[in-house]
Amino acid sequence: MRAVTFNVTIPGYLVGKSLGQVTEAALFGGLSGLRLSEMEDPPLPADDWVRLDVLKAGICGSDIGNLTFKASPAMEPFGSFPAVLGHEVLARVTEVGSAVRRVEPGQRVAIDPVISCNVRGFRGDLHCPSCVSGFHATCERAGNEGKTVIGDRRLQRGLTMGYQTDLPGGWGERMVAHESQLFPIDDRMSEKAGVLIEPLAVGMHAALQSRPFADGPILVIGSGPIALGVVWAVRAAGFEGELIAQTKRGHEAEIARAFGANDVVSPGDEARQALIETGAEAYLPIVGDEVYSGGGFPLIFDCVGSNQTIKQSLRYTSPRGRIVVLGCAAEIRKLDLTFVWARELEVKGYVCYGLEEWRGERKHTFEITHDLLLETGASVEQMITHVFPLEQYRNALSAATNRRRSGSIKVLLDPAAR
Repeated sequence: MRAVTFNVTIPGYLVGKSLGQVTEAALFGGLSGLRLSEMEDPPLPADDWVRLDVLKAGICGSDIGNLTFKASPAMEPFGSFPAVLGHEVLARVTEVGSAVRRVEPGQRVAIDPVISCNVRGFRGDLHCPSCVSGFHATCERAGNEGKTVIGDRRLQRGLTMGYQTDLPGGWGERMVAHESQLFPIDDRMSEKAGVLIEPLAVGMHAALQSRPFADGPILVIGSGPIALGVVWAVRAAGFEGELIAQTKRGHEAEIARAFGANDVVSPGDEARQALIETGAEAYLPIVGDEVYSGGGFPLIFDCVGSNQTIKQSLRYTSPRGRIVVLGCAAEIRKLDLTFVWARELEVKGYVCYGLEEWRGERKHTFEITHDLLLETGASVEQMITHVFPLEQYRNALSAATNRRRSGSIKVLLDPAAR
């Protein structure tokens, strides 16, 4: 099968870090660790596994962060390479093992890419505490080999498909997955909506775990699919108060409004004015940037995770307010944490998805997201701005990386397109 693989090496890291600012060839081209190549289809490891044809796969901000070597090396022990990238996947079932009961051939499915204890081959009492609790995204065996055998060796380390050497991600023609990872997609749902289940579920998980919501106003910082998905998820989960989205570009603002934002502001003066309108007063220290007292946002979702946005969140949150960090925050220099203690703030991070309490049941975030997409009729497909054939993966990555130039929000790869 054809697939885009990425290998992490010390020479590749040095080339990417030194030449990546000069030429994209060092990041996505011939000088990088990326290749489109032919490889063997992975075998079905056991009778509760499924073979899949990839229909659509998304490019995530975390993919760009890793390919450009801007992500923190702290997560390196929880991946294995070379790997077929891609963890936002819509696929069609083509073959099922004899013990599979959740899905059948011909069905379209969204794939939970997290490699849980179940996927690793640990059953029942052998599950780690995170997997027992239903929050498998923090599986505590991510740095170890599993019991599952792929081909002639045990499953190598890894937290998610797409960053794991034995289980190809969605930037290829075919995949295998454990049946517990698969969630059928209703025939009424388009392919473009179906492939967004995974990134939308990230926002839905944060929204559901952040309930009960404060009375408002809520501020959502970010212009990408996660931030826009949070706007939709917070509304879909029942929040009826004031919701302000902070975006950078006009088409992102339009989508944020369509998803339920009462107002949309740009970073800088417009965002500051929105803060002042909450009742905050500005003060200027002898040294440093403006600070505020009074008013503020009781709940802020930071879907960027940069020095600038975390600094803003810490200053814009009301006393005893909550900051939800969804952006892939990494090493941040000179971060002033004064207001964590001076305002008694709660800072909480969320990753991926899990089992949620929802309408009296315990359901996977994918199921809730899927059902609410049908229930709300939200036109989430408008977030998809570009679709490229697999052969044009370099152009796809360039469009996803250079958002100001390309106007991209969500970029997809389509292995069937030519």
